[in-house]
Parts: sequence; structure tokens; C-alpha cells
Amino acid sequence: MREEALPGGNTTGAVLIDGVVHKRASPWTATVHALLRHLEEAGFEAAPRALGFDDQGREMLTYLPGETMGARHSWPAWASADSMLTQVGRWMRQVHDLTAGFTPPPDERWFIGGAKAPGHIIGHQDASPMNAVVDGDRLVGFCDWDIAGPSAPEWDLAFSALTWVPLASPRDGAELSDHDRQERRRRLHLLLDAYGYDTDRSVFATVVPQRARRQAEVIRQMAAAGDAASLALIPVAELLEESAGDVGALSDDFWIL
Repeated sequence: MREEALPGGNTTGAVLIDGVVHKRASPWTATVHALLRHLEEAGFEAAPRALGFDDQGREMLTYLPGETMGARHSWPAWASADSMLTQVGRWMRQVHDLTAGFTPPPDERWFIGGAKAPGHIIGHQDASPMNAVVDGDRLVGFCDWDIAGPSAPEWDLAFSALTWVPLASPRDGAELSDHDRQERRRRLHLLLDAYGYDTDRSVFATVVPQRARRQAEVIRQMAAAGDAASLALIPVAELLEESAGDVGALSDDFWIL
């Protein structure tokens, strides 16, 4: 069988064989498959379906057809389109609503650790442009559910806000103008409106920096343990740490609708 390497699969060795994605399995893969089966049984089509494991022990997933970010250095127009941002917000709300009632298997295990508790949803936890699959101006769904896990909804939303709004600091170190900040404020509330977030939004003034710092901490811990993919992500950890400081300095009215 011919294996076709998938763009962006360099850290997990994802390949396509006869239309099926094969990826290196992890200790938490069985729990993630239970989650994906739950979404499938609920009729949710904007996520891969779990197909078990191949004879090499790799997980098998259905392929979401469409365009992905891949290894490109400049982001496509859809990554900054308002219409895509609203679709991301609606997609996340669907996932959170459906997973609020998910009962994990008795031996549940997640990349992020912990266990599902009352009030938790199971978030994708990495619903960024890098994992989006699109068809023209339509969001097909998100791939790479490896780090999915239980959290408050705000924790999952915070990372998508960092990457889609984006609330992350500019990669080139440029200073944000007042117009830039107002545009980020507008897009943050566009995302939360699409999600239907109707409680106090000022909570994100705390949650977004916390999520950025935690993400950076995980990258550094894995890099220190010798993980090659995480070593390559050290610049991302540095950007996240800078972003946490910049977001924490935003004025109170940034978060108020």
C-alpha cells in the first residue's frame, strides 16, 4: 500500500493510505477515539471518525477533505476572514455542547491529564488555523485531536482566541497601534458572539494569559525531555510567553462587549 505523507504531519508521522489517515498512537488515543465515536453517534460530521488501529499499532481516522495550512509560512486569506472566525465559534459551541454529556471510559487518559469533572466539556484544545480544514470559505472541521481533553469551556476558547483573533503578539515584534487593538477587540467579541458566550467576558483577561503560559510551559517541559517536535517549538513558547504579558496589559474595556 502506498503511504502519502500528509502536510503538517511531521510531528506525528501522519500518512494517508487508501483514503484513511494512519498516525502514531499515544497512551491517550483510545480515550480520544471514544470521544470521536461519541461525536459520530451524535451526528456531528465536522471531526474525523475513529477507525481503530492498523497492524502496526497506528491509529486510523477518516480523512477530512479540504485545504489545510500545511507547512506554508504566510497564512491564507481564510485564516483572517470574519466569516471563518464566526464558523470557528459555532463549531466550538457544538463540540462543547455535545461533549458536556460525554462519559469517558473508566480508564480515561488525556494528553493534558486530569479527568472530566462536573461542568467540564471536552475541548479540542488546539482548534487553531494550523489544524483547520477548509473548503473555500467553509470550515470543514478540525483535525489532530491528540491533545483533546477536559476543561472549562473558557480554557479551550482561550487558545482559539490567541490563534484566530489573534490575541497572540505579532511574530515580528511590531508594536500594536490603537487600530490594531480595536480590531482585535472586535474580532474577539465576534468569536464569542458566534459561540453564544453570554456570561462575564472579563474572565478572559485572566484565562487567556494563563492558557498562553501553560501552553509555553508544556512545550518547554517536553523539549527538556528531548522531544524533537517540542524543541522545534521553542520559538512558539517564547511567543506565547510574550503574548501572555501583552494580553495581561490590555485595558479592562477590551473585554467588555
